[in-house]
Amino acid sequence: MKVVPFRVHLQLPHAHTINWYIRKLGCDIKLEVERFHDLDMRRNILSVYRKILQDNKCRCYCSHRHRLTNGEVQKKRVALFDGEKERQMSMIRRIEKISVEYRGVPEECTLIMNKGLSTPFNCAMHLQELLMRRSVVALVNGELWDMHRPLTEDCELTFLHFEDEDPRLVNKVFWRACSFILGYVLERAFKDNHHVQLCSFPPPDVKSGSFVYDADLDLPNWQPTQMELNCLSRIGTRLQHEDLKFDRLEVKASLASEMFEDNRFKSEQIPEIAAQSGRVTLYRLGDHIDISKGPMMSTTAHLARYTVTAVHDVESDKYGPLKRVQGLAIPQQLNLHYWTYNKLVNRASKLNTKHLLGHPVNTDQHRQEASK
Repeated sequence: MKVVPFRVHLQLPHAHTINWYIRKLGCDIKLEVERFHDLDMRRNILSVYRKILQDNKCRCYCSHRHRLTNGEVQKKRVALFDGEKERQMSMIRRIEKISVEYRGVPEECTLIMNKGLSTPFNCAMHLQELLMRRSVVALVNGELWDMHRPLTEDCELTFLHFEDEDPRLVNKVFWRACSFILGYVLERAFKDNHHVQLCSFPPPDVKSGSFVYDADLDLPNWQPTQMELNCLSRIGTRLQHEDLKFDRLEVKASLASEMFEDNRFKSEQIPEIAAQSGRVTLYRLGDHIDISKGPMMSTTAHLARYTVTAVHDVESDKYGPLKRVQGLAIPQQLNLHYWTYNKLVNRASKLNTKHLLGHPVNTDQHRQEASK
C-alpha cells in the first residue's frame, strides 16, 4: 500500500486538491493534521476530509503533527547551514598556497592565494576596486564560478560583467539569481498562518521574458491586486541597498533532507539531485536558504529594478496545483527608460509556459542548461 503524506492547514479544506491526489496517484492518503487549539474545529475538518475520501473509496489515516512557522523554519535552516560551514572550515588544518593567473584589465598578473579560503572576490580586491564592484561572476579554468566560492587549485581567472561583448553567460546568472530572490520574497511576504512551500524554478531563459518560481502559497484562491504585487516587489528592490552576498555550500543529502523536511517538494527532489554525487548545493542569501546548482551573481547590489509582475495558477502533473510567480529585473549597469521598462513588465505579466510541468530543481536537464 502506498501512503502519500498530505498536510491539512488551518483554513477550510479544499476538496479539489484531495481529489487531484486521488485521481493522479490512485492510492491511500495519509492526513497530517496540525495541532489546532480549537478541538471542535479539528474534528470538523477531519470529518469533512474523511467524507471526501470515503466518496472516492480511499482509506484515511490521521496523525497529529506540530508545524513550524515560516520564521522558525528559516532559523532552523540557518543554524544547520552555519554549523555545517563551520565544520567544513575546521577541516582546513593548514594553509596551502595556489597560483592564480589573472587575465584581463587593468593588467595580467599572477596572484598567490590561499587554497580553499581565497575567492575570486578576494583576488579582485588585490587588483582594482572597479573589478570588485562590477564583476558578476568569474571564469575559473573556463568554468563559471561564484565570486565568493573558494578556489581549490592553481587556475586561470577571468571576471565577467554586464557590459562584456557577449553578456549571455552573465545574463543567465543574473536571471537565475533573480528567481532565487523570488523565493526570498515569498518566504517573507506572508504571515505565519500561511505555510509557504517553495517548489522549484526552471533553468534561466531570458528570451521567455520573465523569471519564475513555482510554489505552494497556501492561498488557493488568491488573485493578487496591483498593490499586493507592488508590496512583493519592494521586498526584492530593498535588497539592492542591503548588498547581500550569495553564499554557496555543498552538503550531504542527509543534511539537506533535514534542512528541508518541512517542504514536501524539496524533500522529494533532494534524492534525485544527490543521486550521482550524494551532495546537494545550497545557497544562502541573508537568512534565506535554497537549493540551486548555481552559479549566482556576486551580490544583490547588482539589482537596479526588481518587479514581481504576476501570480498565475498552474497545474503540475507531478506536484498538483501551484502558483507560478513571475518577475522582471534589470541590473545596475543597464540604463533603461521607464516607458521601455513598463513595456517589458507588461510582457512579463503574461503566463510564462517555460517548464510548466513543474520539473524539480537541478534535474539532469537543469544541470545541462546551467552548464551552457
